Amino acid sequence: MRLNKYLADCGVASRRGCDAIIAQGRIKINGKTVTQLGIDVNPDNDTVSLDGKRLKPKRRDVYVMLHKPKGVVCTAKDDKGRKTVLDLLDVKARLFPVGRLDYDTEGLLLLTTDGQLAQTLTHPSHHIPKTYVVRIFGELTEDEKITLEKGVMLDGKPTLPASIKVVGKDDRTSRLEITVFEGRNRQVRRMLDSVGKDVEFLKRVSVGDLKLGGLSRGKYRYLTEKEINYLNRCKQSAFRSDCFGVERKE
Repeated sequence: MRLNKYLADCGVASRRGCDAIIAQGRIKINGKTVTQLGIDVNPDNDTVSLDGKRLKPKRRDVYVMLHKPKGVVCTAKDDKGRKTVLDLLDVKARLFPVGRLDYDTEGLLLLTTDGQLAQTLTHPSHHIPKTYVVRIFGELTEDEKITLEKGVMLDGKPTLPASIKVVGKDDRTSRLEITVFEGRNRQVRRMLDSVGKDVEFLKRVSVGDLKLGGLSRGKYRYLTEKEINYLNRCKQSAFRSDCFGVERKE
């Protein structure tokens, strides 16, 4: 790692500012003063100090997107011995899922070490748009579609208005795209059940502006800097609906 990046990760200054500090002879690596720009440092083995004070990088949270397969549980351990989402990851950090997808549902699942983000994303007062691709048996009528979009009663409380598109159908099934703005237990399945529709396939494809894209089933990737910056902006603004680029229906 370049020395100026290491110093910036420690919160010393911007990379350009760190170059100036290096040139001033204020940095030591393993007890030796360095003034040369562009040199590398090994964060695991080298000791770096500024004005005699040892520096350590600030802890950086880890953000992972997983394409959770069907038949995997969103817990760290399972009493029934079923495979968990953590079994699919080869990550040293202690990650925990942000929300859940039920056992029979696949798709986008975020895992992170950022507790504040997880709390904000899952808090019921923050109406985060989540989009699912659904295949149901039979056909969804226009009246049933309107009923679901307006909201149905679940556990004695109406669901928030949803967005539903019929994107395809054959003689046996219909393919829907459903966006909901809350995260109740098995919400999409239960909404469809309320109008007499059975789900054959359910997959979450987006959370806010984060898209599953072409990530293969059972695979994961680290979020990009752009995606992390987006989440941080949303976290700072308490996840207003406009932060996600989706207009919330009232």
